[in-house]
Amino acid sequence: MTTPQAQMAQTAQIPQNAVEVRDLVKTYAPSKISAEKRALKGISLDVPRGSFFGLLGPNGAGKSTLINILAGLVNKTSGSASIWGYDTEESMRAARRSIGVVPQELNLDPFFTPRELLDLHAGLYGVPVAERRTDEILEAVGLADKAHAYARTLSGGMRRRLLVAKALVHSPPVLVLDEPTAGVDVELRRQLWEYVKKLNQEGTTILLTTHYLEEAEALCDRIAIINHGRLVACDETKNLLGRLDSKRVTVVLADEIKEIPASLNVFDVTLKDGRELEFNYQPSKVRSGEIVRAVQDAGLRFAEIATKEPELEDIFVQLTSGADSEA
Repeated sequence: MTTPQAQMAQTAQIPQNAVEVRDLVKTYAPSKISAEKRALKGISLDVPRGSFFGLLGPNGAGKSTLINILAGLVNKTSGSASIWGYDTEESMRAARRSIGVVPQELNLDPFFTPRELLDLHAGLYGVPVAERRTDEILEAVGLADKAHAYARTLSGGMRRRLLVAKALVHSPPVLVLDEPTAGVDVELRRQLWEYVKKLNQEGTTILLTTHYLEEAEALCDRIAIINHGRLVACDETKNLLGRLDSKRVTVVLADEIKEIPASLNVFDVTLKDGRELEFNYQPSKVRSGEIVRAVQDAGLRFAEIATKEPELEDIFVQLTSGADSEA
């Protein structure tokens, strides 16, 4: 098996970043039915080699345009993009051999079997017959028993797995997953992520776009957020979550109370159902221990305490809620 690590060992100069984008601009020309549109407005970002990288943004933010430029399906207007150290225009063939893309659309030929489809694409990438991993890949994505079934007979989830298999036939060091779990059931989603995490642990760089923010938060070690064609955030996931200076502590009381004690009104606190005190606070200004002591000093007895940490969704909403403004 030719793993991404083996490919890297064979490379004269191993790139620090699997993907590099500099000042990338894409402007779609006007047509009879639409005005000129700037889909990307000077995007610059690095995807570190071996990372599990999330690319997030609302619909129309420019994610698909960026991915299509990396895949060689869309021509950039200006700027540069490279994959595994190869410029997507100057070294087009090498760049395309270095990336595998799992598209959002289920674009499969219904008259090919999975085995035929993988062999065909391996041939298109110039993979010698002796080096093809068709059976291994089909087994890995759980389609070994469907190797000879026509693609049109496969379920939606199986077709999604076949798209992943198709993107892996040439053992690319970079794998792009564009909304891979859209419309996929829970069990299949779990199986898919287990396999993708295994690929990442073996050295494959994963670039993920998804609208399931809880997936991105759980899987990605680094996340970029784009909005209206601009990069609005790019950082390690833990650092990104730390940007939101907000926490919530819910104190469930042992005894019901009719109103909040006056001493607690120095905090942002609300009373729910007579037994729940909900405190919203900024960790940079208030410590949770101060809240606990204040409740105790007010003569209230605890039954339970729960803390809610910031979530990626909170950051995402904060960074993408603004209107677009042309520079």
